[in-house]
Amino acid sequence: MDSAAERDAPGKRLERSSHTAFIDNNILHVWGGYQVVAGQDVMLPGDEIWLCDLDSGTWEHREITGDIPPDLSGFCGSFVNGTLYIFGGCEPSGYTNQMFSLDLTEQCYSWKKVTDTKGMTPSPRNKHTSWIHRDRLIYFGGYGCKTIVEVRNTSSSSFVVEEMSWTTIGDTMFRCWGWNNEVVVFDTRSATWSTPETRGPAPTPRSSHASALLGNKGYISGGVEASELDMFCLDLETWTWTQFNISSPGRPQGRFMHTMTATSDHTLFVYGGFGIDGNTLSKSWPQHDAWQFNTQKRQWNKVTHPHSDKPRVCHTASLGSDSDVVVFGGSSDLCILMDSVAVLRAPSQHHCRDVLVFQTQPYPLFRLCEDFIGSNLEVFEKPLNWLPSKLRSKIKKRVAFFSATKSVLTA
Repeated sequence: MDSAAERDAPGKRLERSSHTAFIDNNILHVWGGYQVVAGQDVMLPGDEIWLCDLDSGTWEHREITGDIPPDLSGFCGSFVNGTLYIFGGCEPSGYTNQMFSLDLTEQCYSWKKVTDTKGMTPSPRNKHTSWIHRDRLIYFGGYGCKTIVEVRNTSSSSFVVEEMSWTTIGDTMFRCWGWNNEVVVFDTRSATWSTPETRGPAPTPRSSHASALLGNKGYISGGVEASELDMFCLDLETWTWTQFNISSPGRPQGRFMHTMTATSDHTLFVYGGFGIDGNTLSKSWPQHDAWQFNTQKRQWNKVTHPHSDKPRVCHTASLGSDSDVVVFGGSSDLCILMDSVAVLRAPSQHHCRDVLVFQTQPYPLFRLCEDFIGSNLEVFEKPLNWLPSKLRSKIKKRVAFFSATKSVLTA
């Protein structure tokens, strides 16, 4: 067993699953998540955030003060206009619908609990997703609880009850847990919650799905027990759902806890997750699991990539420079055992801290030159000093990145 000092070492503290991550100015920001220590889930501190310079591959640790969020799992993180928002999740006392914000443009980072809002706050939930559109956070789905009054006022097609508990909440005698397919909107400018009325064939209630935004359209895939991966689209101008009926061969198998990232005006990149058998995909699946979906042709294409030996689940994926997909963290060997009584997680679990970069488009000449010089310093060390200071600084970061990569490969 690792000692306390080993667990607190920077490298160990970076290993995590079910966190949130985003890229701003080519800096990867990572917050939250959990590790497993001695067979128990341990939530990572909410008073710190990790930043990785993707040019150099170096990490920086920053402390956060203020209204620190409680230990959360299954929360949804969204980054808009320099501010990180955390909504929902499951805390030690149960499901929550609290929201916290962190302004990353300030010199000193400080959490603020978002309390002075207008409109009806959504019910508590976790494992939901969000789209960011016109300074609005648009949430979809999730698993959580409602009172029986809320369930009666909710369409039977938008909330599927899994369990009821005879618990007194005020004058209400019991509450329900289940999945929803609700679309709820938080306007960050006016701090207002609203629930738009949607039309068209909506996805079934679900959680642990993946989402991505392309222009004015939000996409949803997976999170349900289906043999093949489904795909839905919501027009965020008209609030109209469209279901993609795909009959092409070679379609990806169904999954949950995967990621989906928009990489061009009509392309979505899907990676990893659990198969419906409860195993981490590409560990048990002979075809290493990365896919692209063309929204114009409505067609799936298998992606060949250099990370076929690194399956991932409960990871994050962010859009980097030159249409790269940057995957961080997650578990490489998580397994869920399902029977008629309970859902159990296998004790073996390896959390990751490596950054995986998936190239989805040909690189521009300038990027190719930067990388070539950075990986061949012995040839360009003297001419490097002739470059303008800003460009020289960028190349030195690439030198550091490739030097670190070579060290890992030769270790």
